[in-house]
Amino acid sequence: MTATTMTTSGPAARRTPTVGWGFLGAGHIATANVGPAVRGLDGADLRAVAGRDPRRTAALGAAATYGDYAALLADESVDVVYIALHNSAHASWATRALRAGKHVLCEKPLGLSGAEVREMTRAAAASGRLLVEATWNRWHPRTRDLARLLGQGVIGEVRHVEAVFDGADPDPRNYRRDAALGGGALLDVGCYAVGAVLAAYGWAAPEVTAVRRENWPGGAADVLTHADLRFGEGTAHLLATLTGTGQEALVITGTAGTVRMDRPFTAGRERAEIRVETSRGVDTRRYPPVDPYALMAAEVTRAAAGDSSAWLVPLDQSLAVAEAMDAIREAGRA
Repeated sequence: MTATTMTTSGPAARRTPTVGWGFLGAGHIATANVGPAVRGLDGADLRAVAGRDPRRTAALGAAATYGDYAALLADESVDVVYIALHNSAHASWATRALRAGKHVLCEKPLGLSGAEVREMTRAAAASGRLLVEATWNRWHPRTRDLARLLGQGVIGEVRHVEAVFDGADPDPRNYRRDAALGGGALLDVGCYAVGAVLAAYGWAAPEVTAVRRENWPGGAADVLTHADLRFGEGTAHLLATLTGTGQEALVITGTAGTVRMDRPFTAGRERAEIRVETSRGVDTRRYPPVDPYALMAAEVTRAAAGDSSAWLVPLDQSLAVAEAMDAIREAGRA
């Protein structure tokens, strides 16, 4: 680590490593969510930010600001690089950061394809550094608890999943409308729905049985992607859209019951719940408000400091999501 702080416990003092963070990009998520999460952590320090807008980079309150991304990668005080650039820049800058000896937390989707994720994974292995996809909802206690419940078979064998996520309608100038920059509903919000479906089926690869896609007028990016998937005896229906209604749902039906979640992908600083419906009745599990961005930043910081017990999104699961989205896009072109 690049610096230490002194803490005292009884008569003896010990040295606690401080993990230096650097941000590539200073957009809304970085400034409103991940930046405050890092600044609020013991053992973490936001050392540097690189971005195109000096006003936004300065607003993050880092010790150093850069107008050049490569300059941040050369900053020896930075241990972890958080990548908050447009989707098509994730793979190249994550790989460059890993090769520069930095741990990497990269916004979702980790890569635009399974091939990109595999290349990024190889770069992480070669560098001996962390590569983590920032699907922040995966750190929410409710999401972690859902995985445990399904693993315990509380609803029997999963037979059908409904996953819906309608995100904000982006400004026409926003990269989310530009296919060349990795925009579109499937990559922007569909990765959450695909991840939830795969998690319900134990991360098995699906067969894509139907796809319907609608693009914005005059553009190649999808405003809507609907897909039907099959997993052996089970099925799934997912809908990813960017129309701004805010609709979200996750319903998992098994041979012995059903799990329902409202706002499954964006619940954060408010109460959340899971409804488990079985022949024994309804079990409503409630979760107090938390900041999943803070939980994510804390676990990445712990892992970067060498704590092997820290929980991170497994790279094989990020790859499974990328490959499933590959299959959906390929079926949509048929």
